[in-house]
Amino acid sequence: MIVAGVMSGTSADGIDVAIVLIRGRGRNLHLRLLGHEHFPYPRAVRKAILAAMNANSARVADLARLNFLLGGLYADAVDATRKRYQPELELIGCHGQTLYHQSEASAFLGRSIATTWQTGEASVIAGRTAVPVVSDFRVADMAAGGAGAPLVPLLDLAFYGHRKKLRVLQNIGGIANLTILPPRTSLAAMECVVAFDTGPGNMVIDACAQELFAKPYDDNGRIAAKGTVIRSALKRALQDPFFRLKPPKTAGREQFGREFTKQFLKWCGARAKKPDVLATATALTAVSIGQALRRALATAELKPPFARGTAEYVFSGGGSQNRTLTQMISHQVEPLGFRVLNSDDLGIPSQAKEAVAFALLAYHSWHRLPGNVPSATGATRPAVLGKISYP
Repeated sequence: MIVAGVMSGTSADGIDVAIVLIRGRGRNLHLRLLGHEHFPYPRAVRKAILAAMNANSARVADLARLNFLLGGLYADAVDATRKRYQPELELIGCHGQTLYHQSEASAFLGRSIATTWQTGEASVIAGRTAVPVVSDFRVADMAAGGAGAPLVPLLDLAFYGHRKKLRVLQNIGGIANLTILPPRTSLAAMECVVAFDTGPGNMVIDACAQELFAKPYDDNGRIAAKGTVIRSALKRALQDPFFRLKPPKTAGREQFGREFTKQFLKWCGARAKKPDVLATATALTAVSIGQALRRALATAELKPPFARGTAEYVFSGGGSQNRTLTQMISHQVEPLGFRVLNSDDLGIPSQAKEAVAFALLAYHSWHRLPGNVPSATGATRPAVLGKISYP
């Protein structure tokens, strides 16, 4: 079956489309990436998305229009990718653009409510592409008591599991998340998997770059490389309660968005040199990942340092293109015995990985197979994810 996976993450930088050939299931599952394209959001669209995320107030009409607008943009991205690679496309899996994600229940109108919202109308995508669309993946996991994230561990299990090697898959989007795959882990051993959000990925770095340099991001970490980490600010930021939570856990702009960045800039100080602030934001991502990994390994009774050639740490996501960030993270994980790789080295381009994951999730949904990994999300049971929209 040829499936298109469509992903737009919390960084809201654009749309990734991956065309994937998928066959079989379980131990006999095989997938091959046929093509991948990235489509940046128009500046005005990105501005509208960021304004809608975790907003204290928003016009209902604008949110409704954004839903249909994004559906159209996703359809355009799929059609452009299909035109280039000429696949006989049979199914589309679209994550949608997360506007709000609250995995912990809180009081609302007399009830205790956890919720998530990914926008981008799937019926528009199906209608314009003439292909069925699976969307809205996270809610079924939450209905089963899970956090609705992370969902990429299904791909990690299916594609990256190794008979002899411990592998840690580190994705760095707006939020950073990791998956720990012990040796011999496969789709038949989901209970062995540890996966969770570690905290900010690019989110705080990008926000500081926008605030201080009027740039959408720190290209390749060049600005941060010129700075010196402000240790007092880093220490204060690492005291955020999220970092003390035990997995499974998930994060978003609700934890590390505008309000957190505002406080972070105050901790750095009004007189701080701008490159030092970027260096500190970059170090926050790297050190929080290192601390989370060491705690998770200890909990799983996986004791570093690991013998040479037995443990691999694999980067993916937009943050893997930030050389300063990856160097800082490497300094955290190499002493544990990990060989540091990029997802590209193992067959899936780092920028395409999450889109490939949602192609696989759509394939599972279409065949009524569970898509969540309960040990990663905290769900009480495996669940078939998503809703299907027909053309």
